[in-house]
Amino acid sequence: MQVDRVGDPAEFAGRAAPLLLRDEARHALQLGLCTTLVERPDVYPENRLWLVRAEGVVVVVGMLTPPFNMTVSRPDAEDALAALAAAVHEDGLVIPGVTGAVPEVEGFVEAWRERTGAGAHRAMSQRIYRLSSVRTVTAVRGLMRRAKQGDRELLIEWMAAFAVEALPADSPTNAERVVDLRLQGGKAGLFLWEDREPVSIVGYGGYTPNGARIGPVYTPPAFRRRGYASALTAGVSQWLLESGWRFCFLYTDLSNPTSNRIYQDIGYEPACDSAEYRFEPGPR
Repeated sequence: MQVDRVGDPAEFAGRAAPLLLRDEARHALQLGLCTTLVERPDVYPENRLWLVRAEGVVVVVGMLTPPFNMTVSRPDAEDALAALAAAVHEDGLVIPGVTGAVPEVEGFVEAWRERTGAGAHRAMSQRIYRLSSVRTVTAVRGLMRRAKQGDRELLIEWMAAFAVEALPADSPTNAERVVDLRLQGGKAGLFLWEDREPVSIVGYGGYTPNGARIGPVYTPPAFRRRGYASALTAGVSQWLLESGWRFCFLYTDLSNPTSNRIYQDIGYEPACDSAEYRFEPGPR
């Protein structure tokens, strides 16, 4: 097998697409990263991109956008993940962890541990959902509106609270940067649900050729169990579909049965499971 280290995101995206598009929901994170790297290079100025080929055909895709986890695609050859792990190690990189669908994420963890002697633990178990038709949520007071610059301080507060509550403790987070990027316009953004005051937030972005990723979704504890997040997620999803996208994708925490239920209630269907692993330094 041959490993190509690609420096041009546009070239990388074009060459990776045939493999990634075989399962768009499974690879929504990597496809979204490709779009961002090409259209907004300022978001991830440091990046490493790998394509593993067998007989000239791409058989696995690896992406690293520090300080975040490495991401891996489903492999199309038995030894592809081992070849990717070897190349990353040969480049002298210390990676914090890996994110991907199951079982390929576990395959990379095994290959990385074998190559480096590093320890690993699962930091989060997730499920990827896909939606193509929204079931409308009714009887929820209020309405949705696009977030604007005047909401910035509230958005930062809520984004930081979301990170503390929903993400692994060692996740790299910068609430101000996330909010500012979403408020700049373009394809990524934030919506609020208002019931006399803002009560819930839903973000969108991470575009694939045919879809868009929903997230984060957050409602402060004082406003929960009133249907706000369901209504807002349904509204943003419908808006994206009406804007021309065929699908919406989102990730859920499998340890939160409430969120998994409400998303299915509005039309999201399970696509596959995913996981985040963190690596711990090994002996070599």
